[in-house]
Amino acid sequence: MTVATESIGVGEIEDMPTGLKSGSALLKPIEMIASGILVVIIVLLLMGVTSRYVLSLPIVWIDEAAAFCFLWLAMLGAVIAIDRNEHLRLTLFLHMLPERLRGFFGALGPLLVAVFLVGMLSPAIEYVIEESYITSAALNIPMSWRVAALPVGIGLMALLALRETVRAARASEISMAAAVILAVGGLLWLASPSLPSLGNINILIFLVGFVAFFLVIGVPIAFCFGLGAFTFLTFTSSVPTMVMIGRIDEGMSSLILLSVPIFVFLGCILDATGMGRAIVEFLASLLGHVKAGMSYVLLGSLFLVSGISGSKVSDMATVAPALFPEMKRRGHKPKEMIALLATGAAMADTVPPSIVLIVLGSVAGVSIAGLFTSGFVIAMVLLLVLAILARWKARGEVMDGIRRAPLRTVGKALAVAGPALVLPFLIRSAVGGGVATATEVSTIAVLYALIIGMVLYGGIRPGKIYDMLVETAALSGAILIILGTASAMAWALTQTGFAFKMAAIVTDLPGGWVTYMLVTIAVFMVLGCVLEGLPAIVLMAPIMFPIAKNLGINDIHYSMVVVTAMNVGLMAPPIGIGFYIACKIGNVSPDEAMGAIWPYIGALFVGLLVIAMIPGLSTAFL
Repeated sequence: MTVATESIGVGEIEDMPTGLKSGSALLKPIEMIASGILVVIIVLLLMGVTSRYVLSLPIVWIDEAAAFCFLWLAMLGAVIAIDRNEHLRLTLFLHMLPERLRGFFGALGPLLVAVFLVGMLSPAIEYVIEESYITSAALNIPMSWRVAALPVGIGLMALLALRETVRAARASEISMAAAVILAVGGLLWLASPSLPSLGNINILIFLVGFVAFFLVIGVPIAFCFGLGAFTFLTFTSSVPTMVMIGRIDEGMSSLILLSVPIFVFLGCILDATGMGRAIVEFLASLLGHVKAGMSYVLLGSLFLVSGISGSKVSDMATVAPALFPEMKRRGHKPKEMIALLATGAAMADTVPPSIVLIVLGSVAGVSIAGLFTSGFVIAMVLLLVLAILARWKARGEVMDGIRRAPLRTVGKALAVAGPALVLPFLIRSAVGGGVATATEVSTIAVLYALIIGMVLYGGIRPGKIYDMLVETAALSGAILIILGTASAMAWALTQTGFAFKMAAIVTDLPGGWVTYMLVTIAVFMVLGCVLEGLPAIVLMAPIMFPIAKNLGINDIHYSMVVVTAMNVGLMAPPIGIGFYIACKIGNVSPDEAMGAIWPYIGALFVGLLVIAMIPGLSTAFL
């Protein structure tokens, strides 16, 4: 199981493969280019780290060259993700529809994506022309070389979306979908002169109503945001669409986000080398003999493994196969195991190097070092409440024949797991201590994992490395295109003045910061359930964080509340995507596990309230 699973929608979980995906033969050249670009980025960043910290001779052009490559990686990765159907989308509601309607919406969804991408192609080309007049500071080459990735990626994605439309539906369904799009577009064009007078009602129509409809019919979340912002700007304002391209570029291109594909690749290495399994086996030898010991091992493994992989899915896929057989033997019910797995993964999402924390730091302008430092403490709070519940649940656990592992066995397991155990603490201490940035640490961690993996854990065959590079490009592209389109939609929302009005309303609520914290918890639990983590953060952080700052809430404290609330929603059925992924990994029916997860969700919620009401938990070690 690879980290790519995280980009699969609810309705597709049943057909999810257990290995690395392969795309169509036509995309092989794109996959080769994207994997090559990823290698170039890693090499460039390693050169930068070596020159800065070893030779004390920083190379000024490296960051700029990496930024050029990064946008190309993001766009080509998004193309590969479309080919592999790895863009995050919600298909729960689509699969509830009658077969006839499902066929129609199956044609309408990809056709809408194609219409959006075709509509953005000309502004993207204009954007390239505009950027050609700007020269980069260090490399002294036109910026058009960098942003040319946008029209290339958009054009290729448009072709693939049209191909998907033809593949997914019959000609009659495609004709009907095209007729509906033309009819609605014509009506909006006729009504466009009067739409600006509706004011904030346009927000409800385009940025809420349209986006919700697109989400329900299974359009990938990135393109839901893009379609919402595109229609809003086109029919209710005179803002050139090229501005939207600029916001997409800005949302995808922050240098902080360079660490995202590197940590995704690190998660792949963790899977391939078995480093995570070594940590699990060490904890099992240490705690397996006590009551609820295997539950503690599961939670502790998720905590430690998350510090290496940065991915909830990689964490669950590493831990579950190693522990579930023994937990079943001890009398644990499969549904209880899934509940603990899902909520444990939610708990671990604040453990560095969480990709969610990196994105939040980039979008909200919060210190990554501060987030990494605070994240460990917050995860410990959630770990404690889940461990207490697990101990109570395990009161009937069968312990017959269970013996404490000999000290020699524990020592041997520690010797094997030791090099892997170093990684999470290396990452946290280096970033939290200000020694290196998250991007620099990610490249060091990849090099360390590759060397340790080859020397101590059996290595990785070259073909598998190539597959991992392609998979990393696809998942990174799927993540980054969400950040780009969500940034464009968030910008469109702020331009309406909605953020200022919302700030005025919230500021006047009784209860001050406490009330605002409760509102935040409600908002991000709902958004985490429906949108998954990253889009919810990119969409709402520019609105919510300034209000929190005006109310005197520490930005690190607020970040911990946001991320935790979002993860509670992510694992909450019947919509939470993370819950279904956990069920698939554990091979348990969602219907069976749904009833068992609520006490664990309740425990997380109690921990969330404690975190929200006691700021010192988030800020004590900053």
